[in-house]
Parts: sequence; structure tokens; C-alpha cells
Amino acid sequence: MKLSQILFSQGFGTRRGCVGLALGGAVRVAGAVVDDPDADLPTEGLVLEVDGKPWPYHARALVMLHKPAGYECSQKPRHHPSVMTLLPAPLRERGLQPVGRLDEDTTGLLLLTDDGTLIHRLTSPKKHVPKVYEVGCKHPVEPAVLQRLRDGVVLDDDPAPVRAAACEATGTHDLRLVLTEGKYHQVKRMVAAAGNRVERLHRSAFGPLLIPPGLAPGQWAWVDIDHGGPDWCAAPPPSPAAAR
Repeated sequence: MKLSQILFSQGFGTRRGCVGLALGGAVRVAGAVVDDPDADLPTEGLVLEVDGKPWPYHARALVMLHKPAGYECSQKPRHHPSVMTLLPAPLRERGLQPVGRLDEDTTGLLLLTDDGTLIHRLTSPKKHVPKVYEVGCKHPVEPAVLQRLRDGVVLDDDPAPVRAAACEATGTHDLRLVLTEGKYHQVKRMVAAAGNRVERLHRSAFGPLLIPPGLAPGQWAWVDIDHGGPDWCAAPPPSPAAAR
């Protein structure tokens, strides 16, 4: 693929702007300046250096963000900054969208991608992609509350019971909840329907993915999908409540 096309596909500006980047000597490959916008480069394993910063080529972008509290999962936020402001300009330019949403006061693992097919696959209830939530509750977590969550609770917008795929206490006021579908404010509403109240909420896993230990709140990392990617429907790994 031509260098200018690669830059454009990765979100480095307009087609004309990407030509200018190359002509201006802002792009290096393997340490050498490539100033010909029409230079043909193999994309397999390609790592560009643009304005001194490395950028691996991804035909489709998928990143994980360690979402902090106080950010909205929206392109047009109403009351808080958008999570998009935590991403570099090229990712915003190529149109990444959150895979589902986390409330502004919810922290943890948020996926964003420009692959519409992947978004549908990961958010469809039929695919049963597990998501793990660490929940801090207002009242002590009684066995009866856990059992109600496993058996199913009825939410006010759906007569069909909604069940947790798994549920366990992780402390006197803490529980871990595994869900395979996504409804509006689902965790908060389920816990309320079971007789308690959510005070803190953190998503610790999405499918087989966990937040890497070194990924601080507000930071992001690539998830490789160019070579098959993870088995999304696999059971999530253990996720200690201490990850909150």
C-alpha cells in the first residue's frame, strides 16, 4: 500500500495532509525517513514512526481503555468529558466507537473499535460474551441477594427475568457479577431488584481480556485482531476484587 494511503487509513489526517506528512519528512520506517508519499510498503508487521512516535499498522483498530470515573461513553457528552478525549488524535480521526457503554461513574475495561461487525458480534445477546463486574454495595451482601441474582430478577422494562451467568461474594459489601448481555444500567438495576444498592462499579474483564497490570486509569492499549484475535466467548479469567 502507498505510504500516503497507509497514513490516511490510520487516521493521520486528510489525504492531502498525509501526503504533506510524508513530503515533510515526518515519517520513518525502520529508522529511515520515507518522504515519498507513493512509496509502496508492506503492511504486515509495519510499524511507522510519525513525528517521532511509533505507530503499528492495524487494518482494523481495537483498543482497550482503562476508563476512569467522570467520563461519558459518548461522542457528544452532556455533563462530563468524553472517553474519546483520552485517545490520541489518529484513533479519534478514524472513528472509533465504544463497544457498549459504561456509566460516567463506572470504571474499568472499555473496548473501542472502528469495526462495525465486531461491535455487533460483541454486543449481541446471542453471542453470550461474558463481562465481569466488581460491585461495591451499600448493604452487606447476603446469600439471599446472590441467589436472587443467579435465579433471575425482573427489571421494570422487561417481564422476562434477567440472570447473572455467575455471582459470588468477594467481601462483606462486595460481589462479583458475570453477565452475558448488556442492558441499560443493568448491574445497578439487577442489584437493586435483588435488594441491595450499587455504590461502586468496576468492569474487570470483557471476554478473555483483563486490564494489564501496568495500564493506569485513563491509559489505553492495542488489542490485536488482525490475526484472529481472542476467543471472545471463552470464560473470563479470574478477576480479583482488588483490581478495583
